[in-house]
Amino acid sequence: MKVSMVSEHASPLAALGGVDAGGQNVHVAALSAALARRGHHVTVYTRRDSEDLPARVQIFPRLEVVHIPAGPARLIPKDELLPFMGKLAKGISRDWEKRPPDVVHGHFWMSGLAALEAVRRVAQGRSQIPVVQTFHALGTVKRRHQGIADTSPVERQWLEPSVGQAADRIIATCSDEAFELKAMGVPQERISITPCGVDLDLFQATGPAEEHERTYRILSVGRLVPRKGVDVAIRSLALLRDAGFHDVELLIVGGDATAVESDAEARRLLSIAAALGVRQHVTIRGQVRREAMPGIFRSADAVVCTPWYEPFGIVPLEAMACGVPVVAAAVGGLRDTVVDHETGLLVPPQDPQATAEALARLLADPGLRRELGRAGQQRARARYSWDRVAAETEKAYLQTLTAKAAARLAGARGLLEPAEGAAP
Repeated sequence: MKVSMVSEHASPLAALGGVDAGGQNVHVAALSAALARRGHHVTVYTRRDSEDLPARVQIFPRLEVVHIPAGPARLIPKDELLPFMGKLAKGISRDWEKRPPDVVHGHFWMSGLAALEAVRRVAQGRSQIPVVQTFHALGTVKRRHQGIADTSPVERQWLEPSVGQAADRIIATCSDEAFELKAMGVPQERISITPCGVDLDLFQATGPAEEHERTYRILSVGRLVPRKGVDVAIRSLALLRDAGFHDVELLIVGGDATAVESDAEARRLLSIAAALGVRQHVTIRGQVRREAMPGIFRSADAVVCTPWYEPFGIVPLEAMACGVPVVAAAVGGLRDTVVDHETGLLVPPQDPQATAEALARLLADPGLRRELGRAGQQRARARYSWDRVAAETEKAYLQTLTAKAAARLAGARGLLEPAEGAAP
């Protein structure tokens, strides 16, 4: 099968090259590689964001990345890319003239716009190429939690639902997203649920662990933005101290370690820690090479993940794969990945007291930590390998192709059958 991935702002080359990358970069890279291993030919289309990038990059047999000129060849915030989606679609459709794909898979709502427009451009005189869409995050949820702080273009409010309703199939990453999609008007029969995956070759329970000086280490991983709820972890640290856990380190991996003083969220977090008297127990590490993360995970007694909302959340999976128990807010995809009291502990969102109580329970009970860690590792390996995710994605592609062929056949029969009341 020839598969075209469209990922307008998140190139898989960042993840495949080992450079720090966001969740969509990692998802597109890992899924594309796994589909290529299954024998499919995958082409990933992304926007050229540097003059130095070649037009095409062959990653390995059956997987390549194509850089499409669409707007200035420089880094542009994703929320400012909407005006360039027409050019991206035009460039993609031109590349399809010699080798159209069997299926197109858009990642993020703007990629969905480009994918649908590219298909429209090549539809004349041939069967329309089916479009599968993964949103990665939904604007309705983002606006609900961020309000006026949401930087999405206003057009997202009506364009994103139109993508959901026009695509042939939507692949949601969790059950919560499927519910939100139905509320947007996407028919349930066109929604599949396939989670994100985790690199099980990299994230393992066996291997060296980073050393640390404190008796206990709690780990928080993610971008330094308010919605990630890192302040909840800091407030829970103070409550742990009051409960008798005096020698606990909170290591925060994320943000820019070289510019903590100029990072507004880092300054806010450290000021909270100082006000609560736990500043000396909080370390902001900044960005870390992906290859170093397993050792950091293995050094932790618990990983705390307490966002206001989370479309999926890869961090708990990486922690589970490393055999580390997770304390997670019961929001979004975290309710699917973390099984409460089996692979970790779920707590109400934005609740430092509940978070502290869950962490205290883990720190006080090494046996419970080991039990939850083992169960988490087993769940990660059984359910979230990229090979399994690719197999489920392939199934969704085949369902889409079958439904599209059946619709074409029904349409052809309708043209051949005489109208009601017409003479035979």
